[in-house]
Amino acid sequence: MEQYSKPILILIAINVLMFIISANDDYGTTNSLSLYFFKNEHFGIWQFATHMFMHGSFMHLFMNMFGLFMFGTSLQQAFGTRRFLTFYFISGFGAALIYLLINYYQFQSLYQLLIDGGMQAHDITQMLLSSQYPPNLLSKEQGIKILEIYHTPMVGASGALYGLLVAIAMIFPNTKIMLIFLPVPIAAKYFIPALITLDLVLALSGYSLFGANVAHIAHIGGAITGLILILYWRSKMNSYKN
Repeated sequence: MEQYSKPILILIAINVLMFIISANDDYGTTNSLSLYFFKNEHFGIWQFATHMFMHGSFMHLFMNMFGLFMFGTSLQQAFGTRRFLTFYFISGFGAALIYLLINYYQFQSLYQLLIDGGMQAHDITQMLLSSQYPPNLLSKEQGIKILEIYHTPMVGASGALYGLLVAIAMIFPNTKIMLIFLPVPIAAKYFIPALITLDLVLALSGYSLFGANVAHIAHIGGAITGLILILYWRSKMNSYKN
């Protein structure tokens, strides 16, 4: 195996190890290391990093690690180890931050409806902790949404991976990408924007493919963060040349 792929293999090994540990969750690793909502009692600032090493299923782990190996190897060679790891983790942090901020906006909108309906802050907290639906103040969909935001943690390296995908599209735009269920090679400069657009449509519609609970906003957040970082590095390189 080429020297430049070793950081990728180390990242994959850590992810696999954490998946094995969390599968037998006697030590509470899911609550400690998954990314929870700001107001949830399980939230910790370290989760901006640790959630990237947690995965909800073997298929979730496999798809992310396959993508990390396929796309990360070329970028690690192009960036160098230090810059690649910086890019990977900043993309993941950005994905998590944007995801939580969007959730916070949605949560506060629903929270205000409860306040306007006459509920006290203490009663809302108790409602959330007990996972009870607020009667007559929110629709069923709104009630499910506020509880989902509060209780459901985000896990996975997908946000960081989307940052890598944006980098591939910008640095290797003509690289052909092919999915297992879509065996047609498509240039990265077309494929990746289309993939991000699909995530945006799914995020806005509230629909997920195959019925999976996918954090599409985190995907978009990772892509935005990766794009900003690439553009920033390019601007610095151009300033040096001038």
